[in-house]
Amino acid sequence: MDSFDYTDEAVRPSSGRASLTWNVLTVLVFLIFICVALAVVTIFVNPYISFNPFPPPTIPALISLPTATPTPRQVLGPTWTPTVTPESTSTNTPPPTLTPTILLPTESADLTTTPGVGMPFEIIPGDPVALVNYGHQELGCNWMGVTGRVFDLTDAPIAQGLTVQLGGTLDGKPVEKRVLIGAAAQFYGLGAYEIPLGDRPTASSKTMWVQLFDQAEIPLSEKIFFDTYAECEKSLILIDFKQVKEY
Repeated sequence: MDSFDYTDEAVRPSSGRASLTWNVLTVLVFLIFICVALAVVTIFVNPYISFNPFPPPTIPALISLPTATPTPRQVLGPTWTPTVTPESTSTNTPPPTLTPTILLPTESADLTTTPGVGMPFEIIPGDPVALVNYGHQELGCNWMGVTGRVFDLTDAPIAQGLTVQLGGTLDGKPVEKRVLIGAAAQFYGLGAYEIPLGDRPTASSKTMWVQLFDQAEIPLSEKIFFDTYAECEKSLILIDFKQVKEY
């Protein structure tokens, strides 16, 4: 009797089922890979899609700032003339020791000078004069400066159009200032100028000078050298100019 191989017949059906299982698993893995790849590409293209577990933060909207409109600066006309607004009169009562005993000359005062052959303006005889600080009585001895007025050929004060320059040294330091005639009218009268020098009286001897100029920067007087003093009663130096000839 011929022998029959039961082993080959038993293994063959099992081997077929195993191959089918691996084929199905391979297809499933391939489909899963395709789905994952599609999901990755979709998230890369649109990271804000709903199924992305880690969406990036939302970028806040840009703020639209209003456009600034420049305001043109005011341009003064060629004929502009500075206007001095008088300050309010102080109601402080000056100390008895600061009561002025010397006043600036009035329009009717005798301002006679000796006409020379030099500059069209000279200082009034007797000037410079050291006075108490009556222009800023509230400061008392905490102020020192120079003041004065400018008068024309008819002894009338000149209100504007001229400047007074101060130069030299005070207490070893250079000093250079220029002021308009008439800018200190509220303190000393029409046509007055004022040049502050410091916050305390300081002595000096002919180390500073003042000089009168017109609008074209042409000097109208010689340099007038003057002294200053350390005494409180002499903290204001008075220097008036008087016209002696046409210019």
